[in-house]
Amino acid sequence: MERLGQEYARLCAAAGGAPQEPVLRRLREPGAARGRLDLAAQSLSLHTCSALGRLLPGDAPFAALALGDCGLSEEGVRLLLHGLCSNTTVKSLDLKGNNLRTVGAQALGKLLMQNKSIRSLTLEWNSLGMWEEGFSFFCQGLRENNFLQHLDLRNNQINHQGAGELAMALAQNSSLQELDLRWNNIGLLGGRALLNCLHSNKTLKRLELAGNNVPSDILKAVETCAYSPALSASEQALDHNQDREAILSEAQNQVNILSKEVLSLKNEKNKQFMDFVDTVDKQKEERARSEKVSAARVSQLQEALDEQYSIMNSLKAKLQMTEAALALSEQKVHSLGELLDAVKQEQNSVAECHFRELQQQKQEGADREGRLLHDLSAASEKNLLLRNRVDELERKCKVQQDQLFQVKQDLTNTTAELKLRAVEAEERLEMEKRRFKQSLEDMESLRVKEVDRMAQHVEASERSMHSRIQRLEAIRISLEEELSRVKAAALTERGQAEEELVKVRSQARLEEQQRVEHLEEKLRLMTESRDEAQNCCLKQKEMVVEAQAKAKQLSLYADGLRRRLDELQQDLDSKENEKVTELNKVKVELQEKMGHLEAERTAQDGLREKIAALERQLKALSSNHREALLDKEGEISLLLEKLRMREAEISRMREEEAQRASFLQNAIMAYVQGSSLGTHGCRK
Repeated sequence: MERLGQEYARLCAAAGGAPQEPVLRRLREPGAARGRLDLAAQSLSLHTCSALGRLLPGDAPFAALALGDCGLSEEGVRLLLHGLCSNTTVKSLDLKGNNLRTVGAQALGKLLMQNKSIRSLTLEWNSLGMWEEGFSFFCQGLRENNFLQHLDLRNNQINHQGAGELAMALAQNSSLQELDLRWNNIGLLGGRALLNCLHSNKTLKRLELAGNNVPSDILKAVETCAYSPALSASEQALDHNQDREAILSEAQNQVNILSKEVLSLKNEKNKQFMDFVDTVDKQKEERARSEKVSAARVSQLQEALDEQYSIMNSLKAKLQMTEAALALSEQKVHSLGELLDAVKQEQNSVAECHFRELQQQKQEGADREGRLLHDLSAASEKNLLLRNRVDELERKCKVQQDQLFQVKQDLTNTTAELKLRAVEAEERLEMEKRRFKQSLEDMESLRVKEVDRMAQHVEASERSMHSRIQRLEAIRISLEEELSRVKAAALTERGQAEEELVKVRSQARLEEQQRVEHLEEKLRLMTESRDEAQNCCLKQKEMVVEAQAKAKQLSLYADGLRRRLDELQQDLDSKENEKVTELNKVKVELQEKMGHLEAERTAQDGLREKIAALERQLKALSSNHREALLDKEGEISLLLEKLRMREAEISRMREEEAQRASFLQNAIMAYVQGSSLGTHGCRK
């Protein structure tokens, strides 16, 4: 806040004065930046007030301004408040203990007329009520202001005339909520004026009137709200304003809560339905993917089977070639045997000279024959081994063909079963969708009907309350008119009595003592009747007091008018009796009106109980709806569990097929490796 301090110093220098150090420190403190400028108990000079008045217009960086007990002069207050007239940020202003007078009251009135941001104004311990002209201007500003909410006027020496001005301002003000008038001098007339203004004011919720030189009976009536019809009516007006606002706010809150709950339930239902649809779509996609994988796997198995057939054909061809080679070797052995026989015949015919050569050749032939026999036995053994392998491969091939056929049959059965179950699941899903949609529509229709019924009930209650308010206002106006007529009649009668007393003043000297005693007795009787009529005869008491004072003044003229006074006394007694009867009648009517008001209050309590019962029914419906949701979620979880079991069964079948395929592949590889080894051996 260094900028504010520099600006304040510059303005003081321009005005020809020195800046005050306490003010500079407060402007530079962090509290001013946080929204509060506290200059309480600081003696502010005129130059400081002028500088602050120039700093305040526009957007000041603080929302609260405390200037209590600063000893402000009239000109300083005017400069400060002139700067606040165009301020838009200050919400709270404290000017207590500054002895504000006429100029200050006029400046405050101008501030209230022009400023639109101040919500709280504290004017405690000033003297605004002593200056009637300034206070009248202040009340005029309060009448035109529609932004102030809290006003503190304690200890301002406000009399009954100032209270009347203030009452006229409050009758037109539509923003003030709290007014503190304690420890002034308002009196009886001012208190009545303030209470009468509450009939037209609908915003004032708190009015403090303690310590205002009000008679004890009026204070007692204020405390008990039972003996003063005017105060009771004002209190009822305040209570009615508060009750009406509370009922309207409660109804609005209930409507908002119900709409929010319905929207949340609808969103939750939509979300659950979309999640269920997504889950079903995912399951369909997974099933299609598994079918594709199964088809691909079957095609792979078919290709592997075709390869096995081709390998078997190649093995058969190799076997035929081996058999041909074996026949060729047998033919060679037979030819060699024939050659051996020829050699033996030649040996027999050859001479003994060639016996060694023949023996040697015979030995060589025997060795060759042994080798050939060994080769033949080896070929026979290989042929038997190959035949055994071929038989084993044929058996394995048959077993694999049977297994493949069984797998295909199981796969077709499983596919058909899955398709059937998928169709059943889709049908059940469609049924659940229709049921869920129907339940949503039913709940929506129930909600719409309930909301419409609640709205109609609230509107009907509002209409009934408005009609009752209008009836109460009419009753209040009629009672006020009757009370005004009674007061006018009492005033006219009092004027007639005064005229008659003036006429006989010259003749009342001789009967002074007797008339004084008689008037005192009458005063006692009138006081008792006033107490019995619930303090409705305050005007009559004043009339009796005035009559007693005038009787004391006429003590020298009361000797010769005893008969006239007796006649006047009889007339007064008859009129007094008429007044007492009329007051009793008014009292009975007021009691009847109070009974009607109590009956209407009980009716309102019954309406509130009905609203509570409707709220309980709504809670029960919501709980039933939640239970139905839980049941639906349980069914969905069961369906999901069944789908998971089917997926586990399909995965198990896939694993078995994979194992079978791996076994078949291992067998084929073993056969191929064995056949390749046999072929390699034959070639050797």
